Amino acid sequence: MDQPNIQPKITPIYQTSVFKFEDLDAVQQYFDEPGSRYLYSRNGNPNSDELATAVARWEGGAGAVATGSGMAAIFAALLTYCQAGDHVLCAADIYGGSAALLNLELSRLGVSVTYVPFESLYDLVAYVQPTTRLLLCETMSNPLLRVVDLRAAAEECHRHGLKLVVDNTFSTPVLTRPLAYGADLVLHSVTKYLAGHSDVTAGAVVARTPEDVARLRQIGIVFGLTLSPMESWLAVRGMKTMRLRVAAHSENALIIAEFLDEHPAVQGVYYPGLPTHPQHALAVAQGAGRFGGMLSFRLPDEAAVNRFMQRSERFPFAPSLAGVDSSCSHPLYTSHRALTDAQRAELGITVGLVRLSVGVEPVEELLADLAQALE
Repeated sequence: MDQPNIQPKITPIYQTSVFKFEDLDAVQQYFDEPGSRYLYSRNGNPNSDELATAVARWEGGAGAVATGSGMAAIFAALLTYCQAGDHVLCAADIYGGSAALLNLELSRLGVSVTYVPFESLYDLVAYVQPTTRLLLCETMSNPLLRVVDLRAAAEECHRHGLKLVVDNTFSTPVLTRPLAYGADLVLHSVTKYLAGHSDVTAGAVVARTPEDVARLRQIGIVFGLTLSPMESWLAVRGMKTMRLRVAAHSENALIIAEFLDEHPAVQGVYYPGLPTHPQHALAVAQGAGRFGGMLSFRLPDEAAVNRFMQRSERFPFAPSLAGVDSSCSHPLYTSHRALTDAQRAELGITVGLVRLSVGVEPVEELLADLAQALE
């Protein structure tokens, strides 16, 4: 029953799989006038559309799609430009799940991949093939926090007729908006900083052009990648505080990185906010003066890692990131298991490498916990 006097400030949860039509004319209107109404939640839902619009607005894109996970977002982004027989370039410094998708699944669909070392991302001539369609990279790489010069990467891609697809999960649009630097698609694991509370699994892809938005929507519908209404609603709620959360994550992470950098038990710290970081100046220019909440540090061996994990109370071992509560992870054992031994060795992903997701708790409590855990 219609209740026109109800005017909610927050979008309600449209927890429905299907929508009603008055007659055949109404159904025809759905197909003749895209966006005029809803048919089936796999094709679109007010909540998933609200999330897509919010992410697209943040990134400055023509539109977006919300997906059931960050992996679904990567899949949709790659299929936007690729078909059987095509070739893609991927930065060697990449999330292990992205590598697994390329190596194990897209290869079965006839899409081949070549991994490009970080130092070669701005000179692709040796890697481009006649069938190459795109370069996939991360704004800040997982787990060693290398910062990609997005403008230089976009110019090099476009010089060869390639598309640039950027995973902006670590940076978030609060810090960096890759489309402004020339990227063609931007994707997120919304699970992480956009939703922000470790209670949502979701993804999103934002496109520069309306044509790519249309292609993304087609892929989402046909492959069934659409995000559920409840998850969409939760993610939108989380995004309302994203600017505040990312500022707090960044402030805490810089203080902790400086602490770890001086600690005698730590062999190395990887955080773009440190002046010693190789891309520090780029991170300053490209990251709005903040550097995010992720960092990694190196301990001597597996025994030291286990001691740290067992002793720490504020950084529980959890194979994800970006919640308001801090956590730690181990790339070799979790996020980058899918890489070969040679790939991990080349990247420096060793048994002693620990990744921290720094939360928004009082930083003095986090420092005290780290100090006792590293004794």
